[in-house]
Amino acid sequence: MQYILNPPASLNADIKLPSSKSISNRALIIHALSKGHLLPENLSVCDDTEVIVNALMYNPDVIDIKAAGTAMRFMTAYLSVTPGEHVITGTERMKQRPIRILVDALRYIGADIEYVGEEGFPPLRIKGHPLDGGYMEVPANISSQYISALLMIGPVLKNGLELKMTGEIASRPYIDLTLWMMREFGADADWSDVDTVKVTPKPYQQHKYLIENDWSASSYWYEMMALLGDTESSVSLLGLFDASKQGDSIVKYIFSLLGVKTRFVNEEQQDAASVVKLKTLPCLLPRLDYDFVAAPDLAQTIVVTCALMNIPFRFTGLASLKIKETDRIEALKRELLKLGYVLRDENDDTLIWDGTRCEPTFEPIDTYEDHRMAMAFAPAAIKCPGLRINNPHVVTKSYPQYWDDLEKAGWKIEKVK
Repeated sequence: MQYILNPPASLNADIKLPSSKSISNRALIIHALSKGHLLPENLSVCDDTEVIVNALMYNPDVIDIKAAGTAMRFMTAYLSVTPGEHVITGTERMKQRPIRILVDALRYIGADIEYVGEEGFPPLRIKGHPLDGGYMEVPANISSQYISALLMIGPVLKNGLELKMTGEIASRPYIDLTLWMMREFGADADWSDVDTVKVTPKPYQQHKYLIENDWSASSYWYEMMALLGDTESSVSLLGLFDASKQGDSIVKYIFSLLGVKTRFVNEEQQDAASVVKLKTLPCLLPRLDYDFVAAPDLAQTIVVTCALMNIPFRFTGLASLKIKETDRIEALKRELLKLGYVLRDENDDTLIWDGTRCEPTFEPIDTYEDHRMAMAFAPAAIKCPGLRINNPHVVTKSYPQYWDDLEKAGWKIEKVK
């Protein structure tokens, strides 16, 4: 399947964003560990959350989490402390994504995990049983999801958990989000030092919980506004929290540098959430340097935006992009080359565009089974009308109604088999 995209001349739309995948997936694991009966409200309906819901609801012997990296990491820790034997597996790409750091940490506190295939990678066979916990050290410069997976099981460990993180801590806001949610469910968990978290063996308590809408999903609407550069356009995004714990809420500050301004309008009927109204002002930024170590999921959106706005950039803190759904650094270089932008990378964690251009081919954009490649490149059609996107269905991983929302906002989408 291929989509051919043509944008509207201006945007004037009210968009209800999907609920947060990050919060939904954490809430489901914590809910299961609390042995509660009240499912969190406003759960995400995306693929990544659905695989966790199905695993927890049906408890199959073989759990296929498909392409959901978060689910693989969170469920591995959860199954380690839950009585029973399971094999957890996923797509071919998932079988290439490393999980040794998490497995080694869980084995250190007594987990019974073995590799079914290649050492260091899924699938895994897990025989769950109660674990003692205690003190451990883990590398923190690869993925915060390893850290979050360990922290969430901390309250059910006999001795709790004291987790010291070595190296630069990747995506610290996601760890803070995990700790905040754990405390919402009654856990005693917090930083005891700049690199250490202590979780006491205090059980979770079940209670009613509402999932916020997704700040990550908002980034594509910020991108559209920036690329249009139309001061008459306006987009309203429903159900976002001003004081959100989501790390990607930083998007409103990054895009303020690119000329997109954010205004919050409180709506009492939305349980303290707000309508976010986006407007565009002229952007005079000559270049952008930014460290994405705390918000790597925004990198693709900002890379595409800056290139198509002809704003040179140097973006660091991108090491985790190498182990996502695809190698996102290589994918960005390859696909932007089709649009005439020559990017280079350094040290496996830095992406640079110095303004170098080449003749564009306008070949279809490949998505590499990566939802964020599809969603970050779709707005590029504003500068490249008729842009084609291959395998656009991948957006179901986090934002299932993305293409419907674009059509609602006036985009013309031709669907070609």
